[in-house]
Amino acid sequence: MSYVEKNLVPGETLLYETRHHWIVLLGPLFLSLILGALGVWLLWGAMQSRNGGNNFASTVGMGPEGMSVAAVIVLVIALAIFLYGNAKRNATEMAVTNRRVLIKTGMASRRTLDLMLSRVESIGVEESVTGRMMGFGTVIVRGTGGTPEQFVMIAHPQEFRRAVQEQSGLADGAVGK
Repeated sequence: MSYVEKNLVPGETLLYETRHHWIVLLGPLFLSLILGALGVWLLWGAMQSRNGGNNFASTVGMGPEGMSVAAVIVLVIALAIFLYGNAKRNATEMAVTNRRVLIKTGMASRRTLDLMLSRVESIGVEESVTGRMMGFGTVIVRGTGGTPEQFVMIAHPQEFRRAVQEQSGLADGAVGK
């Protein structure tokens, strides 16, 4: 169960939810692929040395057993990097309910922003050209009398802003679209 779902109050309805865009996984994925390729290369070399092929292990400076251990360690590190990146992506939640805007970031340490819709002064979106094409951007939320809070690499930032604006209009007594 997500942070948002756990923190809904009675009578509150979840209307829109988003998180970090998948593009934040490109860095961990790239690093994992490089380390994975190194691990496979070491494993291949260890198998070649064991099967009496070229003496690849002596070229690297370790025996086939050492290469096998190094390959497994490198592959585990590659997997850990990708899983950490995925967990970090999923640790950011942004939601709009019929009463509030809820934002949570962080895994071990947590940063939350729960803002009543009537207290939302403005919500801005910054998108680069790449962000517009791929559907990510920075969301800037400002509560009345507060400092702006920036949340980067958020998926579908325009839809998030639209959901906040629609609900803020309804909360203020305005007529919907």
